[in-house]
Amino acid sequence: MELANQIQAWLYTGDSSVFALFIGIILLSYLLEDLAIVTAATLAVQEVMPMATALFAIFVGIATGDLGLYFMGKSAQRIRWLRYRMFQYQRVRLINRKLHQNALTTLFIVRFIPGLRTVGFTLSGFLGIPIMRFMVAVIGATSLWTILIFGSFYQLGNVSWFKDSHIIWALIPVGLCLMWMLNKIITTTFYKRHV
Repeated sequence: MELANQIQAWLYTGDSSVFALFIGIILLSYLLEDLAIVTAATLAVQEVMPMATALFAIFVGIATGDLGLYFMGKSAQRIRWLRYRMFQYQRVRLINRKLHQNALTTLFIVRFIPGLRTVGFTLSGFLGIPIMRFMVAVIGATSLWTILIFGSFYQLGNVSWFKDSHIIWALIPVGLCLMWMLNKIITTTFYKRHV
């Protein structure tokens, strides 16, 4: 969390090139995706960085982070004792079957439920979900999430009375709270339907 705060503080200094800000947002998204989205939207509203560049940086950071999780799982397949231990449990075999039968929908839903993303995407690599199926689900869900959240905060930040006031920096904590609440609603709805 300390590193994420340092990166965010550096991004807000405003004395870096657009390319450096682009890289900084990608790095921040590896640590805390939601904070990176709100930070990028705030930088775009403040016209420190172009809106399209900020949005693209978020997308690249989230998509490459998800792909990194997939390849971590893929490389864990080589550990023989881990593979043996995992597949001796009936629940893992059930997850394996469900992921292979309905990978697109499952991975799409996993993207929106906090705590399942890391496990779900790493398991996708470990269980051998085809990379193209994984990428389609991840790119679709990442695009929807990023555009929804980034677009909302960008539009809110561009409201003239809000933009002219000094409380624009309140977008960050308010945004994080709203995303947390949205994640909670999605999680609750998902568990009620599938449990």
